[in-house]
Amino acid sequence: MSGMKNLRSGSRFLWMLFLASNLVFHTHSAPQVNLAASKLLPHGMGLAASYSHDKEVAGHRSVLFADDFEKDTLERWDESRNPGSRVLSFVSPEDTAAPLGKRALKVTATLGENTGGGFTKWFESSEAVFVRFYVKFDAGCDYVHHFCTLRANKSLNGKDRWSGFGGAGLKPEGDERFSTALEPWGNWGRFPAPGRWNFYSYWHEMKASPDGKYWGNSFTPDEQLNIPKGQWICAELMLKHNAPGATDGEQAFWIDGQLKGHWKGISWRKADGLMANALTLESYVTDRWTKNGTNIVYFDNVVIAREYIGPSGN
Repeated sequence: MSGMKNLRSGSRFLWMLFLASNLVFHTHSAPQVNLAASKLLPHGMGLAASYSHDKEVAGHRSVLFADDFEKDTLERWDESRNPGSRVLSFVSPEDTAAPLGKRALKVTATLGENTGGGFTKWFESSEAVFVRFYVKFDAGCDYVHHFCTLRANKSLNGKDRWSGFGGAGLKPEGDERFSTALEPWGNWGRFPAPGRWNFYSYWHEMKASPDGKYWGNSFTPDEQLNIPKGQWICAELMLKHNAPGATDGEQAFWIDGQLKGHWKGISWRKADGLMANALTLESYVTDRWTKNGTNIVYFDNVVIAREYIGPSGN
């Protein structure tokens, strides 16, 4: 669509450095116990329940950012990656059976032509950050390498806003970056594509891999179903900052309003000013595990908030 011509290219060079540094796969290591069964966090319907199809949810006092993709532009986002203007496009409900509104965003990754694409939003952070989005994996979608990442940068200004990008294989110092990504994980091909939900996290107390480097540590529930294709899923993640020097940080995720993973006792940071303040949504593939030529993922109704969001009120 014509609106896609106006997508911001932003710092393309930094994007490429970041992507090139992340051609690695998961270290399966969950150092904490999954507390989801204890139901210590809200679940089911949340703040979005009062907003039919998320209409006007951006006005809620706890919402930091919202985009329902009802306009054929990504002007609400700060950066986008759309190689050849062929990766990102907007589609109507007739094409996607979108549960909310009149359009959704389509990300098409094509092996041999590109590695997919996505978009990033910087935002004013809070003690706890919740990110909710709707997603659908096309029936032909294979494994996805990177997906939904929440990053902590030194600030929202200048080069410091990029301090949380890159750094694959390196352990953070604790005062410059940390990150966590809710991703579909294929367990080295053991799970059917796209895999099962998993946190892929970098922080200053992470564990080293067998090769001595620091690839992201995984937080994966012991028992969960394979991610279905061809249907919309409401996914939400939460990160709670720790007090510097303490281990009171947390992370959790929900699928369709059901709490599936919850981990406590995490020291995300050493510096008080370092906070999760950038969200990247993308479908990024490589030919290491992805074999299908065309891999399509749909996104809709993204909300960032200070409290539990939950599924939209329909």
